[in-house]
Amino acid sequence: MREIGRKVAEIQNEGLGEHRLKDLNDEINKLIREKTHWERRIVELGGPNYTRHSAKMTDLDGNIVDVPNPGGRGPGYRYFGAAKKLPSVKELFEKPPELRKRRTRYDIYKRIDASYYGYRDDEDGILEKLEGPAEEKMRAAAVANWMEMEEIKKEARRAFEEEEDVVEEERKKELEKEEKEKEFVAHVPLPDEKEIERMVLEKKKQELLSKYTSENLLEEQTEAKAMLNIQR
Repeated sequence: MREIGRKVAEIQNEGLGEHRLKDLNDEINKLIREKTHWERRIVELGGPNYTRHSAKMTDLDGNIVDVPNPGGRGPGYRYFGAAKKLPSVKELFEKPPELRKRRTRYDIYKRIDASYYGYRDDEDGILEKLEGPAEEKMRAAAVANWMEMEEIKKEARRAFEEEEDVVEEERKKELEKEEKEKEFVAHVPLPDEKEIERMVLEKKKQELLSKYTSENLLEEQTEAKAMLNIQR
């Protein structure tokens, strides 16, 4: 036991190097196996069982771990002191990260119930208390809006009726005006037969003159007639 204690104290020194630490750890485990062998033999011979109070294997934080064969060197192999901090040994004590299982679509939909869709929101009565004042306010606003629209409709109907009256009055005036125009008779004096013959002869004379006389001569003749006060 004293030799095991001495080697355990020596293996606490991290400056011994990796190879020396591994050798010391192997020697300690060898001594422990011999000690365990003699303890079993004592039990076989009827003596006390010292294995009940033997040291447990711990990790870097001092927690007891259940690793019967962490290094593959036979049952009950243990690491002591600075040997626990060796890179190849740390991996034995590190706990693998927990892999978070990704939920499937089935797992997601399995948790959906009526509460997810809001069908049970009214069961506790809280929502009713919160929505009550808001509902009354919305109802009052809707009634006020309806009354305002009714007033607008009445005003529009009244304006339309007044406009129809004006249109009807104008239509009556137009009818009266048309009736008066129908009664109007034009009194225009009509020419007699002699006047018509004279106008026809005058027109033919003008046509003949326009054929055989120049415009200047026609103007001179017109001026001469005007001076002599000749009508034809």
